[in-house]
Amino acid sequence: MDTSTAPGITVTTWPGCPSRLLGDQSGRGRESYQAYRNLGGYRPLADADELLGEVERSGLQGRGGAAFPLAVKLRAVRDNGRLAGDPVVVANGEEGEPASIKDRWLLRNRPHLVLDGLRLAAATVAARRAYVYVSDPEAARSVEAALTEHAFDDIAIEVFTVAPGYIAGEETAVTRAINGGPVKPTDKPPRPFQKGVGGRPTLVSNVETLANLPFVQERGAAAFRAQGTASSPGTLLVTLTGAGRPPGLYEIPHGLPFRELVAHHGISPDRVQGALLGGYFAGLLNRAVLDATLDHETLRSLGSGLGCGAIAVLADECPVAVAASVLAYFDRENAGQCGSCFNGTAAMAAGAAALRDGTATSEDLERLRRWSVTLRGRGACATLDAATNVAATLLDQFPQAVAGHLGDGCGPCRNQMFSAERPFEAEAVVYA
Repeated sequence: MDTSTAPGITVTTWPGCPSRLLGDQSGRGRESYQAYRNLGGYRPLADADELLGEVERSGLQGRGGAAFPLAVKLRAVRDNGRLAGDPVVVANGEEGEPASIKDRWLLRNRPHLVLDGLRLAAATVAARRAYVYVSDPEAARSVEAALTEHAFDDIAIEVFTVAPGYIAGEETAVTRAINGGPVKPTDKPPRPFQKGVGGRPTLVSNVETLANLPFVQERGAAAFRAQGTASSPGTLLVTLTGAGRPPGLYEIPHGLPFRELVAHHGISPDRVQGALLGGYFAGLLNRAVLDATLDHETLRSLGSGLGCGAIAVLADECPVAVAASVLAYFDRENAGQCGSCFNGTAAMAAGAAALRDGTATSEDLERLRRWSVTLRGRGACATLDAATNVAATLLDQFPQAVAGHLGDGCGPCRNQMFSAERPFEAEAVVYA
């Protein structure tokens, strides 16, 4: 196990799980080109079609939130590129979820691993231009430094920096920004794989996803599947926050029991009331999370999801107050261009705030429940879906806490009401 502690954060690989992503650099600063080459990085690629086949057999899923199969994206961009012109590849490192730090950690500490994955993806789709899309200045400087250490002969790579925001990493917002427009999503279709940067077929892929490609190239699909589950193969990076503990960044195998992870992090399972999963997107899950395993199929069966791998543990916090803070965040962070989202997030945030403050009526609660269903699927991006997930899971998973806020009040809120502009944020400065 490779374990290290930077100020305020633990970075570690799970015991018995050889690291594929964190490597030997946990907490030690940016990995140099030579150090990465010494580990076998930047291997020549003999056959792009063969690599695509290995990626397909590996079952590698996107690590940015949707868990979409990478091979399907690669194939679509490659095939559209043959019809519509040279494709473009984008490594998406705009980590909009405040409770997640894994992408920024990779870009700051292992930029060559990300660039290696980027050039493999580019070769697979026959792209000659690529971007590393970020909002973190430290990540941008790290990648720029890495690009001065190694020249790429077959592809031009540019670092593209935007202002941070929850919707800034949405794939159409990414391509729109690179094209010179505002950092806001667009209606679909077309999707970037059809028409993206410069009107060309564009692969937009999360940096952790791309960082898995050098392992697949070197070891193959069977070795990739040696960790994880049949439906959720490989390892993943998890950002763990909450319960009054400093954040942790863990590389774990898919399928790890949630109970084991929180205990390893120093949180007694007896303290756990539930968790906020997938960053803010997947919403809340009650104590049933203690018996869950961290893989897509299990969490989906519970009405939740892994998302970007960010998990916030609820211990002493009131879930009503947590949900109100998250919904207020969505109200502030929505793009302001779709009426259903602009008005819907505001309405749900106001309803949750009234519930938290003990001023909501049963009619207010019924409206919040109705909005959590009828607003789903509207808007140009998934921000409104995220908000409806939070509202729906609060009402479904924590009925006693909701009833308490309609009745005699909430003990945790009487003692100290939870309130945060960016709930369970894992501060970037702690892992520099």
